This record gives sequence, structure tokens and C-alpha cells, in this order.
Amino acid sequence: MIKINELSTLPPDGISKEEAKKELFELNDQIAEKIGILHAQKKHSLLIVFQGMDSSGKDGATKKVFRKCSQSHISTYSFKKPSDLEFAHDFLWRVHKQAPAKGEVKIFIRSHYEDVLIQRVHKWIDEDRVTSRIEAINAFEKNLQNDNNTTVVKFFLNLSKERQLEKLTERIEVAEKNWKHNDGDWKERKYWDEYMRCYEDAINRSEIPWIIAPVDKRWYRNLFIAREINKVLDSLDLQLPYLDPKPDINQLLGSDS
Repeated sequence: MIKINELSTLPPDGISKEEAKKELFELNDQIAEKIGILHAQKKHSLLIVFQGMDSSGKDGATKKVFRKCSQSHISTYSFKKPSDLEFAHDFLWRVHKQAPAKGEVKIFIRSHYEDVLIQRVHKWIDEDRVTSRIEAINAFEKNLQNDNNTTVVKFFLNLSKERQLEKLTERIEVAEKNWKHNDGDWKERKYWDEYMRCYEDAINRSEIPWIIAPVDKRWYRNLFIAREINKVLDSLDLQLPYLDPKPDINQLLGSDS
């Protein structure tokens, strides 16, 4: 049973910012190379979920961990408030069509879990609906895994309430960050304890395990996530496809020769 308040949001002792940045740079190359093979092989797909409170660094982690990857090999989708059309369908309708095809890496900035988090926190759905949706999410993720060879990797970006206050304040006080400010982030912060309860429950009722990333220090957040992604890629049977048999070049040239 995971207890969020018992997990550190800080880096472990014994690692420096300089060492972390050096290792991250090396991992960037390895991740890019392996994702390139995944793209060419078209046997596997990878769905990466980033969930966390406002200012936990979902976009930042995406940028830093995958910065050397070809943009033709990865794509992101950020889940916002559902449109009227999306509200008219079941809650997974808008999610399923964003799932990765074989050979693709898809990054969800927020995800299908929003529908058992913000809606639950604000009591827009009752607990029976929460249970029904969590069961549907588990079935959805297992279907991706079993039917389309999709590896689902879910990160909860574990941010302290104190660090969030610092980051939200920066968005007001630092001119270059003013564009990030949103009054709504401050309103949602008032529900912090309820969000933690709902996150913890969703994590513990999930059949595909979550990875809890400590994110108070951005430099360690990036390294932690890169290490985990690299391990996942290493667990896949990634091999470049080869022509067998190889075609005869003269026959391909035909009359052009």
C-alpha cells in the first residue's frame, strides 16, 4: 500500500546536480537511440503518463528527458477540460483515440486519470462512479497491453506542497514566467489534501503499477524519469528489422539500369 505522505519529494543523499546532469545527457542519447529502434521495428508501442499537481513539471520532464528524440518518433497529448462533444461520450472515448500505434511513443500530459481525480475532488461524480471508472481504466490499460503490445508507464510526480507554493509564486513574481500563471491553479491548491487522498486511492487501485517520482528538484526529477524510461526500453525486445531475403537491386532497377 503506497502512502504518498511517507514518500520523499527530494533527491537521495550522495548525488550532486552536476553528476545528475552528466548522467542525464548520456541517457538522452540512449533513450533516443532505443526509441528510434522501436519506431523502425513497429512491434511495440509505449504510453507514458505524467500525472501530478500543478507545477510538478509534466511539460518540463517531457522536454528534458526526450530532448534528443526525433519528433517523428514521439508525440504528446495534453488533456484539458473535455469539449461538449467529448462530454457527450463515455469518459474514455477521447483517450482511446490518442493511444499509440505500434512503433509509436505517446506521452500523456495528464490523462484518463483526471476523470477520477478532479471530478472526484469536486464531487462531480459519486463514489460508485469512481469505482466504475477505475475498473474501466484498468481494463483499458490491460487491453492496450495485451491487444496492441503497448507498455504503459505511469509516473506520479510527487511534489511537496511547500515547493508548489514556491513555483506558483514564481509565476507571479518572475516576469518571464508570468505567462504560466493561472488563477485556477491557486484555487485547486486549496483542495491539496483531498487531491492527495484521491491520487493515493487511484494509485493503489491501479493494476498496472505507478512509478512515484520525487520532483522538488527539477534536475533529479529529470534523471529519475530518464532512468526509469531507459529501464523500460531495455526490457523490450528491440531489434532493427532486416530484409530477409534481400531483394535483387538489379531487378528493382529494371529498365532504369
